[in-house]
Amino acid sequence: MAATVSSKLLSLLGTFDSGHRRQTLSGIARRCGLPVSTTHRLLAELTEWGAVRRLESGEYVIGRRIWRLGLLAVGEVDLSRVAEPFLHDIHAATRAVVHLAVREGTEVLYLDRVSGHASVPIVSTTGSRLPLHSTGVGKVLLAHAPAEVQEEVLAHGLTRMTAFTVTEPGRMRAQLHRIRRDGYAQTFEEMTLGACSVAVPVEVEGHVVAALGIVVPDLRNVRARLVAALQVASRGIARMLEPSFHPPEAGLG
Repeated sequence: MAATVSSKLLSLLGTFDSGHRRQTLSGIARRCGLPVSTTHRLLAELTEWGAVRRLESGEYVIGRRIWRLGLLAVGEVDLSRVAEPFLHDIHAATRAVVHLAVREGTEVLYLDRVSGHASVPIVSTTGSRLPLHSTGVGKVLLAHAPAEVQEEVLAHGLTRMTAFTVTEPGRMRAQLHRIRRDGYAQTFEEMTLGACSVAVPVEVEGHVVAALGIVVPDLRNVRARLVAALQVASRGIARMLEPSFHPPEAGLG
């Protein structure tokens, strides 16, 4: 089926992410797989509407109208706002990198990050997406995801990121079971060499709405302390969210 104009526009907007905040016309065309002439015409329409903005350099950036629409995503904005002081408390107690994340399809979306002082290689940024199976927060979210999401990741999503990434479906199933049983996930250099992580779910009225994670160079001798700090923060965030919580609709991925 031929792509509609709306699907082309969405594909074009989808080329912007944390790693592509400023893009050239040719770069956008290449990333969304459209002819340069078509891309130029669509960009002109989006610029007129305010969805994108053309800089003096000729590069394009996301426009303020899209930013304002993004603020209407109340659930994630409220979650980030509520969680922010807890993230800073964890950081103050551990001096480590702290993450707040949610699941988006078969990826983990990072809503917030507080950086640590230790020299730990980190690839995540606020707004970035990474695989579920190779990150601490991702594993927590995958462990509590619907069965169809788990099966999709196990069948097609266990990409090897480092030599330590778990890519065997059977081993991953066992890990997900342990995460649900123990209440936390851990990784050992599975996303980035030199970085280990531990993460816990944020659960409101029986629904896992997010994950909190810490990234450190080494988990030895500190795992129990980090898990305890995360669990205290998770319970605090959950209590703050409960009064305005609305359970997700059944069947949402």
